[in-house]
Amino acid sequence: MVTTLMSIHRSVRMLLGLGLFILVFASDARACAICFSGLVVAPGQKLDAADEAVLATPLDGQGHFRVIEIVKGSGAVGDTIVQPGLSTPVADAVMSVDGLTVGEGRTPEPEERPLLLLRDKVSEKWTSLGAMPAEYAGWLRQLAETKRDGERPKRIWPQLTLTSSYLSDAEWRGRIAVVAPQLESPEPLVAEIAYGELSRAPYAITRLLKPSLDAGQIATWINDPKLASRRPAYTLLLGIVGGPDTAVALEQQIDTAMKTRDATNLSAMLAADLELRGAPRVDWIEKTYFADRQRTLPEIQAALLALSVHGGADGTVPRRRVIEAYLYFIKARNPMAGFVAMELSDWQAWDATADYVAIVRSKSIKDPAELFAILSYLKLSPLTTAQAASLPSTNQHE
Repeated sequence: MVTTLMSIHRSVRMLLGLGLFILVFASDARACAICFSGLVVAPGQKLDAADEAVLATPLDGQGHFRVIEIVKGSGAVGDTIVQPGLSTPVADAVMSVDGLTVGEGRTPEPEERPLLLLRDKVSEKWTSLGAMPAEYAGWLRQLAETKRDGERPKRIWPQLTLTSSYLSDAEWRGRIAVVAPQLESPEPLVAEIAYGELSRAPYAITRLLKPSLDAGQIATWINDPKLASRRPAYTLLLGIVGGPDTAVALEQQIDTAMKTRDATNLSAMLAADLELRGAPRVDWIEKTYFADRQRTLPEIQAALLALSVHGGADGTVPRRRVIEAYLYFIKARNPMAGFVAMELSDWQAWDATADYVAIVRSKSIKDPAELFAILSYLKLSPLTTAQAASLPSTNQHE
């Protein structure tokens, strides 16, 4: 009914401010959500955002550096950079609301290895990403060249950028091929850059690495306690390159996690399992995580995230099958129905319109962010008017 639609539209306007807040802090939808958080700015993104990037050696302890390699920009080898306070460790390069800032680590001593220094024209300050041998200059140039000059990163605050959306599939294919051989390089900063790009690459692009990766090596990285923070990304890689034995081992780990209600790395394991087993495995996820009332919220979220990754890739598990699983989820977990609304909207999958109209009118959704997502979906759905008109009103004065 018209009054139902007016109510939906009023609610959308009321929640618009909340929605803008959510969108500002949301990570790029194309990046693999299991591996990457948009609130973490990867070193490769900083390289993309910089106008100048050089390798420079410290001349003294007073902030003087001599440029030995040009990675990008108009500088020249032999130039001197003067900026006290630049620090060596990767972790010392800090991102703040005001932009890239100088780290608070120690000042490099003379004769130390070159530093990778970046500068942006707006800040006019150099920042150090850390130490890197000069022989990696060519690799850095290759990486920088995968981002075409015609498109600059989108700025949402001065110096704070979200660059995944500004890489086309062709650019991502070039970039992932450049970084893959340097995963877990013995050079810490090289390894950090390579992993950062892997973690934010779209899953569909990551799948292209299958011929060039070694399952045994990836399994070693997964079992290395020093690389625990990188386990989700490497678990996804293992699903891409593994075989039947990998699937059996993964399913044993998933079974153990289910018994203990442990959601640690569960989304990556489920996504890897789906890659290995294919679309028929979605039936098991529906019954095990969506229909089973004993499953916890983190477990349900992990299952949704695994499906989301495959829906975005539209590969081994077709997007249509993921959409069907989301529709099953909406019916099985009515109060959580908003969890999948934004993706259904992104995919223009309007099959959930009738269910969402009924949910809004039943007032069963209490979380404002969920409600906003559902209302946004209904605002865009071409079926909303017809579906709303076909439902009896629950409030004659609405």
